[in-house]
Amino acid sequence: MNPSSILVISVARIGDTILLTPCLKAIKTRYPTAKLTVLAHPKRMEVLENLEFIDHLAPISKHQAMWRGWLPGKTYDTALVYGRDIALVRYALRVAKAVVCFDEPELGRLKAKNLQKIQPPQTPTHAVEHRMMLAAALGVTDAKDKRLAMAFTNEELKWAEDFIVAQGLAGQHPLIGLQLFSFPAKAHRDWPQDSFIALANKIKQIYPQSQFVILGDQLAAERAKLLISHFPDTLKIIAGQLTLRQSAAVMARLDLYVGVDTGPTHIAGALGIPMVAMYHWKYPAANLRPLQNDECQSIEHPATSSPDAGFPQGMEAIAIDPVLAAALPLLERSGQRGGWALAHETYDKC
Repeated sequence: MNPSSILVISVARIGDTILLTPCLKAIKTRYPTAKLTVLAHPKRMEVLENLEFIDHLAPISKHQAMWRGWLPGKTYDTALVYGRDIALVRYALRVAKAVVCFDEPELGRLKAKNLQKIQPPQTPTHAVEHRMMLAAALGVTDAKDKRLAMAFTNEELKWAEDFIVAQGLAGQHPLIGLQLFSFPAKAHRDWPQDSFIALANKIKQIYPQSQFVILGDQLAAERAKLLISHFPDTLKIIAGQLTLRQSAAVMARLDLYVGVDTGPTHIAGALGIPMVAMYHWKYPAANLRPLQNDECQSIEHPATSSPDAGFPQGMEAIAIDPVLAAALPLLERSGQRGGWALAHETYDKC
């Protein structure tokens, strides 16, 4: 097999979209001369912009898919379709000579000569390895580089620097981003705000010059006002003010990220910034944490390893001290790289 054109379709949330990037890299590494086209969610595809291993990036939705691809001829040699939307698979069948998807119940009645269904993993599997299972149909059996990926233009990075200056955060270190909330349907993955407050207080006892920014969407901004009341001079809410890429570019300038399992946490993993990520027992870090990332410390819900120990089911079961213990070495290393640790040491001696 030596395809000249490959299509990958993934209409998904932010995190699921970013988790596909190691697979896309592996495909392009295996077939460097093939044109790799990626169709993604219209509001999520921007996390894939500027990635050098994607030749063409465009939006698609299951509704749009029903009306596309009806002209005769096959544009692609092979298409990989992630997800359970039958409309997306049918579109791929119209435009590709061969189509590969997972054998999901929603697709059970769909059959075609050029369709290959792959049995989903029957045991817990990391999300990156899960996605690689479809690429195996292309002969791509392993992703040596399993790091998540996100890329910015110089203009975007300059914008982020200017934004940080405008917010009065330039030169303020350590600058720590907090992702308090997952999306509403997964609110059980949220760590209590009181825990974030306690964590921030403990960090400020060690690093009195700490500055915090609240990340997320407009809903996060509205719900995070409790933290502002505790840290009126050292915390800013930028949630809901920025586009997805603007927020990510600002995150790239953080000294530390602390967040629950949600889209921005996958972005932090792709950026390679120092990060502490907290995972609910239903979604363990073993399946979701960024791979090959030495800057990520993952905190598991205690019921993950001891399900019968009587721990609370909610994220309140994660204590503050383990999160602090994970954060402090990252802050120290970040300071050594950025030069603010010496300033902090001087501050302590005054």
